[in-house]
Amino acid sequence: MTRLDSATPPPRKHGPMQKLWKDFLEPIVFAVVITQFVATLVGVEGVSMMPNLRDRERVFVPKYETWLHKAGVGDFQRGDIVIFKPPRSAAERIPNLNRSALGLWTYRPFLIKRLIGLPGDRIAISGGEVTVNGVRLDSSWTTDYWRQQGCWDNQSDLAMQATSSRNGVVPDQPEFTVPAGSYFVMGDNRTPNGSEDSRLFGAVPQRDIAGRAAAVVWPIMRKTDARYDCTAERVASLTGENKLNLRMLTRPEAFQDLKTQLAK
Repeated sequence: MTRLDSATPPPRKHGPMQKLWKDFLEPIVFAVVITQFVATLVGVEGVSMMPNLRDRERVFVPKYETWLHKAGVGDFQRGDIVIFKPPRSAAERIPNLNRSALGLWTYRPFLIKRLIGLPGDRIAISGGEVTVNGVRLDSSWTTDYWRQQGCWDNQSDLAMQATSSRNGVVPDQPEFTVPAGSYFVMGDNRTPNGSEDSRLFGAVPQRDIAGRAAAVVWPIMRKTDARYDCTAERVASLTGENKLNLRMLTRPEAFQDLKTQLAK
């Protein structure tokens, strides 16, 4: 005798719309939610963050931090490495900041730089040395490398003032006050043409910041020594041991020292 209460029910058949959702749309929506609101990976393009980040490395970005900051919970800090879109006014005048997608539309590419100045900070640059609110920032975490390579920039317009009118975006200013709700960013590459940053296009509004680079996750291994060709503006050779490349992107100690001095 068959017991009806133990019988296995027939499998439910999904309609076309349910199947479309389960097989195609749901994974896409889930992926978009995760990458926009939780975390994502971003690829480094170019050498503007050498020697601390190399071309084609991939960094982990906790996106939830960005949304919390925009909601007024916490803030980005001096020394953070941030991913952002350059100001629209700058992208209209600087070719590298205004790219085309198959000739159909233009867009501003995401950039990755180090946050130097917070809202209200007074930034000055002279002889390649940066000062914040009158206190010199010890930039040896990056300038030592460029001195060794023989191409540390302490003579160009960008090395002698906080902003330069090279592209007519912002006027020449020996000292620049960061507007409310914005940040002053610079690349770690301190060669004459090493980085297009706030020295050229001014401060970056918080709304244009996509997140903070928290860790390097790819490639897993990398050579320890990178020699830079200053004339060609590229990495000339990678030598030394192969070492584990997975690492947290912490703020250089100089930024904590700066914060302590500014608090006095």
